[in-house]
Amino acid sequence: MKYDQLLSQISEFCRQTGMAESTFGRRAVNDGKLVARLREGKRITTDTLDRIQAFVATSMPDGAPPPRGLEVPPEKRDPRGNFRFFENRQKYLLFVHTCSEKRVIAQRVALELSSIHPRPPALRVFDAGVGDGTVLARLLRLMHSRFPHMPFYIAGKELSLEDVRLTLDKVPDRLFEHPATVFVLTNMYYAEAPWLTPGSPAAASGMIWREVALRGSWSGDFEAQIAELGPFLEENWRATVSPRSGLPIYERPVALVLYREDHRFLLEQVIPRAGRTEANFDLIVASQPYRAKSSVNFRAKRIIAPLARALRAGGRLIGIHSHGNDPGLEIIQAVWPGENPFAVSRHELLRAVKYELGSAGRDLNFNAYADTRSIFRYDMEALPNEVAGSIGTSTAFAAWNAAVYVAQIEDDRLTEMTQDGRTLDATRDVLRKHNGLWFYDESYVISRRRD
Repeated sequence: MKYDQLLSQISEFCRQTGMAESTFGRRAVNDGKLVARLREGKRITTDTLDRIQAFVATSMPDGAPPPRGLEVPPEKRDPRGNFRFFENRQKYLLFVHTCSEKRVIAQRVALELSSIHPRPPALRVFDAGVGDGTVLARLLRLMHSRFPHMPFYIAGKELSLEDVRLTLDKVPDRLFEHPATVFVLTNMYYAEAPWLTPGSPAAASGMIWREVALRGSWSGDFEAQIAELGPFLEENWRATVSPRSGLPIYERPVALVLYREDHRFLLEQVIPRAGRTEANFDLIVASQPYRAKSSVNFRAKRIIAPLARALRAGGRLIGIHSHGNDPGLEIIQAVWPGENPFAVSRHELLRAVKYELGSAGRDLNFNAYADTRSIFRYDMEALPNEVAGSIGTSTAFAAWNAAVYVAQIEDDRLTEMTQDGRTLDATRDVLRKHNGLWFYDESYVISRRRD
């Protein structure tokens, strides 16, 4: 694509949306001078062009086609051909089992428990991206120790069928330790999931609501009954690709409600009913809910702002995403010089969320905190002798996998580099330099003022 064509198409987009060119650059690629640089003849990478196309695809007014030439090509939009959390099973599982991020995130989220103010009939928690359920299970153990006799309403959003299965594997033990718990899993969008209500009439008419009262009193009893849900999940928990945005979407909205039958009487006011569900959450966990390279506008409009609306008075939303500036990023930049997928900071994101909410955010506090409180570290867990001297191939590969997973490097780019031995050599160099490997996440909190 010639730059004069690109400039013409960006101008047409700004005309259709009423957006200033500086705002376009800032929201699309975190560069308010993007358009000015293009007019000066400055070159951009294909990755920057992809980000521009993705921003346009998600920001056009409903029903308006994107300017010709700025449509996101299907091969760029299809999550099966690029990085998506729910499609990278091997990368994900290797990362989870070799790095301490899940445990450290659960500990960070647990710090918010002292600041929430639950109200009857239950403490309400929403996990905005359950993943394999590890963070949620760890958090529930900590919640039980702090609120041992309080009913829990635990809702979670997850699109991946495999992750839903892994999460359900952890439910029996949680129901045994804390029997007064209602679990709800859904595949709906961020703007729908807290309320369990599809946004469109067509989706609402096809919604599947499955309520399961688990019999027995032992975790083995619950596990056997949950296993019977396998065919139901296979048939209904399906995802497809949006032809407009290229993002993964559900085929049909599903809500799965689980609780112990012997606690139905106690939980009568907690169990959600189809068409009569509130949000009003005491705690919302938004851990890595968006791609590292997604625009600040997309994060604010499609994910964080809708979740902030679901907070009750005194409720808190904790958001967590990768920060960079760590040995993991050194590995990436040794292979792709100048690569930095962590361009959007928590400060910029909170400003965008506040702007998106407008008057609806007047009773919210936006807390970016100082770096010493916001930023935390997690490590690749290797034995000391594994990162000293001669570093074995398995250790180097695990470190390389962790680095590319955190940086969310697309599969097609990885394919080009895996045939080059420089990747593991660069990884070994960084491991020796730092005597290990670690990463930084940053956190922020949005809280609703108490009545």
